[in-house]
Amino acid sequence: MKPENDDNVDELLLMGRNSVLEALNHGKSLDKILIKKGQVEGTLRVVAAKAKERGIPVQEVDKSKLDELSNSGNHQGVVAMQPAIAYVEVEDMLELARIRGEKPFLVILDGITDTHNLGAIIRTAEAAGVHGVILPKRRSAGINSIVAKTSAGAVEHMMIARVTNLTEIVKKLKKEGIWITCADLKGTDLHGADLDGPVALVIGAEGSGVSRLLNENSDFCVKIPMFGQIASLNASVAAGIIMYEVVRRRRSGKSGGSL
Repeated sequence: MKPENDDNVDELLLMGRNSVLEALNHGKSLDKILIKKGQVEGTLRVVAAKAKERGIPVQEVDKSKLDELSNSGNHQGVVAMQPAIAYVEVEDMLELARIRGEKPFLVILDGITDTHNLGAIIRTAEAAGVHGVILPKRRSAGINSIVAKTSAGAVEHMMIARVTNLTEIVKKLKKEGIWITCADLKGTDLHGADLDGPVALVIGAEGSGVSRLLNENSDFCVKIPMFGQIASLNASVAAGIIMYEVVRRRRSGKSGGSL
């Protein structure tokens, strides 16, 4: 079930110990499990252990929070959040690029918690021909009704993955020959960077930017030249500019022209 009139909830909710345990035993994709504070015993202890094995976050919350989510209060001390869309594996994105005969073009979002920004980025990514968008399971907005609306339906056409560790994914992509390009104010001027090959763009949140580990594991960083008094751009705007610089390079390489 899903709480009524809650646009911030991006998951279907599973209520009760047996339902959640069944989902875990059958390998269902779960974003998070909420357990009543102070009641991690018996079946709930098993639920917490299995979730930990699979890297699913478990959070202890007050009973009132579970009551609010379940409406009826019939949650037995546990609620699991199941993705409202079918997330894919990063390998599926690379396979899509191979099928299309294109160089992989991915977008990695680090700490984008604003749903409007996320929706706008996905919309631009779909328009730019990106093969997939990668989100972290923690410190990130998920796909909810606001994201879907802001994306103008692009979430239905874009491959989206949610992963436990972005740094590990970056390392795997590098082994696949994909250049990891990080958006950073201290980077190389965007228009002078090498964006012609297989690329994964790493975009961070406004203010905090890309995390240190991701920055250090990137092949190079790029910055958007700024000529006014404002030192930075909205995350979705910055992502769009960088994505379309990749598009421009690829079109120029094929036809000798430019966008």
